[in-house]
Amino acid sequence: MEQTNFDLMKGRERGNWIKLRTITLLRWVAIAGQLIALVVAQQILDLTIEMGLCLLVVSVSVVGNLIATVIFPESKRLNETENLLMVLFDLLQLSLLLYLTGGLHNPFSILILGPVTVSASALSLRSTVFLGITAILAVTLLAEFHLPLRTEQGFILRVPDLFVFGNWAAIVIAVVFLGIYSRRVTVEMHVMSDALQATYMALSREQKLTDIGGIVAAAAHELGTPLATIKLTSAELAEELEGRPDLQEDAQLIKEQADRCRDIMRSMGRAGKDDLHMHQAPLSAVIQEAAEPHMDRGIALHLEQYAEGQNPMNQPSILRRPEIIHGLRNLIQNGVDFAHKNVWVESEWSQDSIQIRIMDDGKGYPPHLIGRIGDPFMHRRRPSSESSQRPGYEGMGLGLFIAKTLLERSGADLTFANGSDPSRQDYVKGHRIGAIVEVVWPRAKIDGRAGENAVPIGENQPLSI
Repeated sequence: MEQTNFDLMKGRERGNWIKLRTITLLRWVAIAGQLIALVVAQQILDLTIEMGLCLLVVSVSVVGNLIATVIFPESKRLNETENLLMVLFDLLQLSLLLYLTGGLHNPFSILILGPVTVSASALSLRSTVFLGITAILAVTLLAEFHLPLRTEQGFILRVPDLFVFGNWAAIVIAVVFLGIYSRRVTVEMHVMSDALQATYMALSREQKLTDIGGIVAAAAHELGTPLATIKLTSAELAEELEGRPDLQEDAQLIKEQADRCRDIMRSMGRAGKDDLHMHQAPLSAVIQEAAEPHMDRGIALHLEQYAEGQNPMNQPSILRRPEIIHGLRNLIQNGVDFAHKNVWVESEWSQDSIQIRIMDDGKGYPPHLIGRIGDPFMHRRRPSSESSQRPGYEGMGLGLFIAKTLLERSGADLTFANGSDPSRQDYVKGHRIGAIVEVVWPRAKIDGRAGENAVPIGENQPLSI
């Protein structure tokens, strides 16, 4: 697939994205909750707890927050190690507070899941595993070692051992499950975010290439007048300098170079500041433009056209959008990467739809991956012999995702299939039995001459020098 040149791996270090201010703010909320719980337990529920020690443990968090606020700026972003230490501190502080208030007999012991969930959402897998193991060890110790909760009359509040074991098992299972669940969802979101970023960058690059054509046309139009002036002035100078051949030769050279500039500008493309013809093109021309970078890669590209009940010569003119060109280019590149010798690009149209099918004579998509084609960063390793023949190949995940996203953005529906099973005995190379991609648009979505997306056509002003 097409290699998109940007550094995503650095963006995967999500632990570096969290501000210190966010951590301290959440910790202030936790401190307030802990103080409220202690006051309610002692003043309203009449429980006897080690209030002095509990306040000492809470004050450690207060001091830590104050030091962090004073020393570091609010905009400071913590690195992976710093974030891990901050979350680990919160876990240990909560565990110590639970030790002073009944251990797993305290219903607030479920809050020990918080640091693990935060770690799974923001930190690396290694940090999350370490924090999860620490949390499991903490609840295991709290099940046996803790200061009991006592009423004002001196009675010990405790739940039956069976329920203590149930609390321990529930917390351990929740640590594992919520850690895996949060981690999985977060990774999926990050992968999709990275893939969409790659899509937007690819579309932006294609848009810039399209804009170059307009810039060239504008330059050709704007330079027409000064070139005409130079040509006229040099011709007049050549006539006036007939008695001075050395200077006349220089004037003649200026005139010749002006003519050369005129010819160059004419050959650079259409004239006009905004050539409306560049906004649409015949279907075959758009396909040709998309396939052109892969014409000389050792694979034969066959471009074929079919018209359902219409004159094949009267092909539709479609919108020449960057997302359409880039999406088709990625699909064609995927076919070239996996083909044996041939890739076919068939275009077909009717009154209601426009279809493009891209087929190759390779082995097709792996059957177990067809349902996942179009997911970002879904790689399939090629054998070393095939990799040497296709050195530009990097995987079949991100490029297909970009193509699918861009083409669906233009209104297309994509279907991925195999022409045949390569494991069958009648499998023969050289036929259209490999991978098949079908792209179908409602004609009104991309028709450049009719419907709501029709491009108004006007006359371009010719170059006159």
